[in-house]
Amino acid sequence: EDGDYTEAIAVMLFYQVGEWFQSYAVGKSRQNIGALMDIRPDYANVELDGELVKTDPDEIAVGTEIVVQTGEKIPIDGVVVSGTANIDTSALTGESLPRPVEAGNEVLSGAINIDGVLRIKTTKEFGESTAAKILDLAENAAANKAKSEDFIAKFARVYTPAVVGSAAALVALAVASEPMWGTWLYRALTFLVISCPCALVVSIPMSFFAGIGGASSAGILVKGANYLETLADVDTVVLDKTGTLTKGTFDITSVHADHITADDILHLASHAEHYSAHPIAAALKKFPHNDDCRVENIEDLAGFGVHAVINGKSVYVGNEKLMAKIGANWRECHRAADGVVIHVAIDGEYKGHIIVADTLKDHSAAAIAALKKAGIKETVMLTGDTEQAAAKIAAALNIDCHFAELLPADKVAKIEEIIAGKTRGKTAFVGDGINDAPVLARADVGIAMGALGSDAAIEAADVVLMDDDPLKIAKAIKIARKTLRIVKENIYFAIGVKLACLALGAVGLAGMWAAIFADVGVMVLAVLNAMRAMAVKNI
Repeated sequence: EDGDYTEAIAVMLFYQVGEWFQSYAVGKSRQNIGALMDIRPDYANVELDGELVKTDPDEIAVGTEIVVQTGEKIPIDGVVVSGTANIDTSALTGESLPRPVEAGNEVLSGAINIDGVLRIKTTKEFGESTAAKILDLAENAAANKAKSEDFIAKFARVYTPAVVGSAAALVALAVASEPMWGTWLYRALTFLVISCPCALVVSIPMSFFAGIGGASSAGILVKGANYLETLADVDTVVLDKTGTLTKGTFDITSVHADHITADDILHLASHAEHYSAHPIAAALKKFPHNDDCRVENIEDLAGFGVHAVINGKSVYVGNEKLMAKIGANWRECHRAADGVVIHVAIDGEYKGHIIVADTLKDHSAAAIAALKKAGIKETVMLTGDTEQAAAKIAAALNIDCHFAELLPADKVAKIEEIIAGKTRGKTAFVGDGINDAPVLARADVGIAMGALGSDAAIEAADVVLMDDDPLKIAKAIKIARKTLRIVKENIYFAIGVKLACLALGAVGLAGMWAAIFADVGVMVLAVLNAMRAMAVKNI
């Protein structure tokens, strides 16, 4: 009949429309992930006989000096030897503001030099650089399937034989009822078209792919769909303190001086600590000091502090044990809980103390509030700091509970204890740096924050937040939940429509047009719904 030709054309047309939507959705997701691929450098400039020679980054040895000109990508991780510039790290971190760099600053491959010329000494081989590692993670993300994707495979093993058997039964009815064999054969073919599970097979992996692509555009690298699914089920977030909630660098917070000005005590301490590599010394060295001072006989007193002769005066800078050792009449600080207390004595006479502290990140309080707003039941902080200092930070950030004075091995034991005490829900650990790698690996889902410079953290983590902003922890969880919500919507919608149409088709109440909608139409709608997982900017 003429109508059959119309239906045949409609089947082909709808399939073409469905294929177009599918390829469009995949293309959009690939663009988000592909933005990461733009960080792949094509060459490195090496200076030979006064001229710059473009060289394959794979051939650059560690310790080689390379030159990065305006508009070029930094090809290999390294340290700036000379030059100043603003660099665009948006492809790495999702951060749109350019970052100024100068001599002594570390720079990561994949960033773009916006202005100026930088001479960089490489610290890694090309294959071990940040850009190469990120690309490897992005390319392998699709290999890690989620349980929902496995469900589709298991469902198909039962579903496919069932619908083929049902169609065969309808054909058998066609043969048995010879006068109406054409009607029953038509119903059997309609039944097979309706039963095609392409809406599930296409939309479920695509939803996860879109979610991973959307997350990458927000500077959140998820290693696979299985980790996205686990992240969606997180109800307890455990956070390391140093480098995660705090900046990881010490700053001077207050000075208490006796018979000397605050500037003078800071000036002397800065000179005495000038050659020390201790993190606390770095805070004191930030204070501008007079280069005309004569500094002699510097001694590093391990476990106590430092001693130096400055302009003929014997200056001791260190802890209370040092003050007791030299007989200085030191006094307790009533604000000792605010940070680390550094005492100063001149010629054996106590002159006061300086408090340096690891300061909170700008968004730490907002990050904890965002987690609670997102429905996280419990936030926990782990730290090696004293109980007094940990309690103060936990209270300031409104963290539910904290555990202090922990070694790295203690943190692993504490995570295991937290996981063992849960009956449902998953536990995420957020940390950075090498010492957090064992805990990142042990948690249900490990989130490495701002860990682009830490190979161990990147390897151990399941999710990598590509900058230091703790607000992205809640964003990553929301993206995961939105993706899983879309996956479930597609599963319920596709199966529900198919079962209804199969029943109607079997009794002749649904023709080929209904079959086309149940197959291609549902697939198009499911694919369009899956594309929502890419829209994460305002989540």
